[in-house]
Amino acid sequence: MTNLHLVAVESAADRARFVELPYRLYAYDPHFVPPLRSEMRALIDGIKGNPWFGHAEAKFWLAVDGDQVVGRISAQVDQLVLDHIGAGTGHWGMLECVDDQRVADLLLDTAESWLRGRGMVRAQGPFSLSIWDEPGLLVSGFDRPPTVMMGHHLPWYQRLIEAHGYAGIKDMHAWELPIDRPFPELVQRIVAASQRNPRLKTRQVNKARFAEEAALILDILNDAWSTNWGFVPLTPAEIAHVGKKLKPIVFEDLILIAEYDGEPVGFMIALPDINELTRDLGGSLFPLGWAKLLWRLRTPRVNRIRVPLMGIRKSLQGHRIASLMAFQMIETIRANAVANYGAVRGEIGWILDDNGPMRSIADAIESKVTRTYRVYERPL
Repeated sequence: MTNLHLVAVESAADRARFVELPYRLYAYDPHFVPPLRSEMRALIDGIKGNPWFGHAEAKFWLAVDGDQVVGRISAQVDQLVLDHIGAGTGHWGMLECVDDQRVADLLLDTAESWLRGRGMVRAQGPFSLSIWDEPGLLVSGFDRPPTVMMGHHLPWYQRLIEAHGYAGIKDMHAWELPIDRPFPELVQRIVAASQRNPRLKTRQVNKARFAEEAALILDILNDAWSTNWGFVPLTPAEIAHVGKKLKPIVFEDLILIAEYDGEPVGFMIALPDINELTRDLGGSLFPLGWAKLLWRLRTPRVNRIRVPLMGIRKSLQGHRIASLMAFQMIETIRANAVANYGAVRGEIGWILDDNGPMRSIADAIESKVTRTYRVYERPL
C-alpha cells in the first residue's frame, strides 16, 4: 500500500462507501449473510434513523488506499455507558478491513485518539454501535452463518486487534440445540410442575397492541438485566424504535409474557431466523426484495429459531418460580417453533460467560456453544 490514508465520513457518498465495504470483503465467505443496506444506513445516519444518538455521539472513518476503501471503523462515547459502566469508558466498533496490520493499526489509532480527545481513559470494542446492536468480535464459530441480529466477522480480525495491544475482557456465547425432539425428562418434569402451579401463567403477546406490549417487555428487561455486565438501559425513544423495527418479524406464538399472581414478571422472545429468508437478497430490498421478503414472512419456514432475549424481574431471580417460568416458556416456544415454522434447531444467545443461571438452563436442555464473541479493552 503506497497511499494509505484516513477519510472522515462526512458526506452521503462517504456513508455509502462505509456501508458498502463488507459486501466486498465478505464476497467469498460462504457463511456471510448480507445485511440490509437500509438498516445499515439507518444505524449510522444520526438521530433521525437511530435514537441511540440521543444520548451518544459517534465518528466514522474510512481507510483508503489510492481510491479503494480497505477498512472502516467507528468510535463512540455514550453518556449512558459513562453513567452505568464507568467514567472514561469509550467504545469503538464497526471494524472491517483487509488482512493488513497497518490498516488495522491506522483505524484503531484514529478511533483511540478521538476517544482520548474526549477524556476517555480506556477503549472497549467492538460495539456496533452499542451493547444492544452487535457487541463483540466473532472468535469461534466461523463455520456457520449467523442467525438473525448476530454478527459475523472475518477470522483475521482477532489477530489484528490483539496485535494492537487489546486483551479480551468478556466472552459471549451462542448456544445451539436440536428442538425437533422433546427436552430431557428432568426438564419435562419441571415444565409439568410449572403448568400445575395456579399462580403462574404465560400468555402470548398481542400484536394488535404491540407498542404497549414492547414497552412492557423492555421495562421487564431493563429491570432483569440491570446488574449484567455491560448493561445500559434502553430509553423510551429506543424502546419505541425497537418495537417498530421488530414488529414485521414478530410472531405472537414466539413471544411470551409470564405472569405471577396476575403481575407480568418475565418474558421470552424468539424470532425465526430471518437471515435464512434474506440471504439471497444481497442486502437490497429493491427492486423485488420487498415483495419476496413480505411473501416469505407471511408463513415463514425456517431451519433455526433464535432466542435473543429473556428475563425475569430481579425480585424473583434466584427463586424456584423463576426456573418454573423459564422452562415453561422455553418448552412452549420449542413446541410452537417446530409445529408452526418447521424449525429443527434452536439458538439461545448471546449468554455472558459468567451468567451462571442462564448457562445452567442451556446445559439442562442439552445445548452446546457454537459461536463465541469477545469484547476487548485497552487503556488509553
